[in-house]
Amino acid sequence: MISNERKEYLKRIKRNKRIILISQISIIVLFLGIWELLSRLNMIDTFLLSSPTKVFNTIIDLAKSNNLFNHLFTTLKEILISFILGNIIGFTISSILYLFKTLSKILDPYLTILNSLPKVALGPLIIIVSGANTKSIIIMALLISSIISILNINTAFKSTDENRIKLLKTMNASKLQILFHVVIPSNYSQIVDSFKVNISMCFVGVIMGEFLVSKEGVGYLINYGSQVFNMNLVISGIFILIILTIGLYLLISFLERKIKK
Repeated sequence: MISNERKEYLKRIKRNKRIILISQISIIVLFLGIWELLSRLNMIDTFLLSSPTKVFNTIIDLAKSNNLFNHLFTTLKEILISFILGNIIGFTISSILYLFKTLSKILDPYLTILNSLPKVALGPLIIIVSGANTKSIIIMALLISSIISILNINTAFKSTDENRIKLLKTMNASKLQILFHVVIPSNYSQIVDSFKVNISMCFVGVIMGEFLVSKEGVGYLINYGSQVFNMNLVISGIFILIILTIGLYLLISFLERKIKK
């Protein structure tokens, strides 16, 4: 039997979740409403800032001309490939660095330097080496996402409870056993959090790559729209990216809940 206090506590949690969700949706609706109102009253320049109605109509036109889904699929494919490879690279290298402390100390300043380096500056070099194709876009995204993934996961591994590690050491456990039985399970939440950061970094890398070399994708739409001064297309591309980001974020959050259970 659940006590009345427990029932009341659960009700408060559910009520708080509903308040948060309603508030989040209200902010979006209020923002779009004010934006549309200002555009209809000619208080903002719709040529530069567009309006929700024009953005919606632009997205509908893209869908009718069969361009929207092609661009969506291209960007989504590049993001998912970059996200999966970036997490595999980040997790693998972080595990290696944890197992080999000396190697970790040697590479630590170089990882920090690579993380600080503006990756877009490497764009021309990547294009020359890999060609103006999808491969260059994925490499650009991996340069941005994998370094951050390595740093975040490695930091989480280093902060693992030392008492648990010492306990396994007293049982003559190997470094590999400690890694798989203590370090990784203790940092599930941090690893998933790094996935959340990684997905945003993949978006940045892919869109930067599409700006440079792509002839299709959402980044190409935004870049093309800016070149022909079609701000409706530019803002529509940004809205499409926001929707993609929300969708992938919700997917990772769902996986996070499953892992925590």
